[in-house]
Amino acid sequence: MKRREFFRNTSLATAGIGLSSGLSLASSIRSTQDFGASTAKNIIFMVSDGMSQGTLTMADTLKQRKYGKPSIWLDLYREQKVKRSLMDMASESSLVTDSAAASSSWGGGHRIPNGGINVGRGGVEHQPIWQKFMNSGKKAGIVTSVFATHATPAGFCVNSKSRNDQDGIAEKYSELDLQVIMGGGQKFFDPNLRKDKKDLYGKFRSKNYQLLKTKKDLAQANSKLPILGLFHQEALPYEIDRINDKELNAKIPSLREMTVKAIDNLKDHSDGFVLQVEAGKVDWAAHANDAAAMIYDQMAFDEVVEEAISFAEKDGETLVIITTDHGNANPGIMYGKDVNENFGRLQHFTHTNEWILNQISKKDSSSRVREIINEANNYTISKVEANAILNYYKNLEKPESGLYNYKSLPFKLLSNMQKDYHSVGWMSDNHSADYVELAAYGPGSNLLKGFMKNTELHYMLLEACEVEA
Repeated sequence: MKRREFFRNTSLATAGIGLSSGLSLASSIRSTQDFGASTAKNIIFMVSDGMSQGTLTMADTLKQRKYGKPSIWLDLYREQKVKRSLMDMASESSLVTDSAAASSSWGGGHRIPNGGINVGRGGVEHQPIWQKFMNSGKKAGIVTSVFATHATPAGFCVNSKSRNDQDGIAEKYSELDLQVIMGGGQKFFDPNLRKDKKDLYGKFRSKNYQLLKTKKDLAQANSKLPILGLFHQEALPYEIDRINDKELNAKIPSLREMTVKAIDNLKDHSDGFVLQVEAGKVDWAAHANDAAAMIYDQMAFDEVVEEAISFAEKDGETLVIITTDHGNANPGIMYGKDVNENFGRLQHFTHTNEWILNQISKKDSSSRVREIINEANNYTISKVEANAILNYYKNLEKPESGLYNYKSLPFKLLSNMQKDYHSVGWMSDNHSADYVELAAYGPGSNLLKGFMKNTELHYMLLEACEVEA
């Protein structure tokens, strides 16, 4: 019996914590080695922003328990169908990068200080890689679950002294002629929401873009015309909230749906295409120490990996890159006698901690707080814990700070209460300097080395498509 088959038939699989059985995508496709040293016509660059190793592990474990199938990303490793590497993501200013410097290292081919987009010390600008590919004749696109103008997509497209100048980044997009722009962030394009009242919608319309604002718009979009798809004023909702809210599910597309439409729009271009896809809220959830939000968004990203690999395998001319820009909070399943049962409880969560904490007000009773958490997590906290949460809303406790915690909600307090319930622990609530996972599939993957410096990936992509730097 083969080693892989042995493990699939042991009690580990029965317990839901080992490899799953059945034919998977990874086992049915050809190996990336079969592409040899051929040239790539297209690139799909996939980023799970802020994904620690523990995040990848937990998504694989929960996906097997809840859906009976493994993570595609990890199954590609198990079946040895991709080229695998580790990557050093340090920025020019720090061992610990932010998303802007990380994306710029791939986008501009240079390490820069944290906070900027392809702008180094002294204001030196580095041409973004999607512009280089567009100059060679390829169509380019970006898809994300956060603001379309956020650091990761912007790093492949534009130069900006500050990642925070998202109004300015939106203007630069309007001048760039990207074929596909999809995500959230209407407030940076809509004249009624921008502080300067500039009508970027009008500018995109004048260039024959389709303006998409709903899932229905996306489904009806013309596959030949360029797309500006902005499906929320802010970032898109977390996946677990979206799928468990009928209104959100009907209105806002998933990352997978956006990506499928993007590939369909780009795939027939004679000179090829380049597309970046980002699961941006994996990072936001890690900052909040929200296990359910993070893991379900990671599983949603895994669905997109499946789409990209399936397309690349059939197409034969597409290089797929799968990676993350940095770790965040270094979460993991923590040892304990009830850990198997505890972690399995995440199968029954229906909402994020963000959803929970936005349902609560200082007028609520402790009983109401307990009802809200039970609705979202399928368990009931104690009255003492409920009162501790209420104290934040009644200004009896110092409000929490933290990235993406605009309302100073008590994320840490709630997360600490959940640890004993789902056995997910956290090292911090911020980025880490871990070397990150990097995988490549398709023509050009032979160029991937076992260990990479982040900036090397920029030049690898150009070489894979035989585009001059």
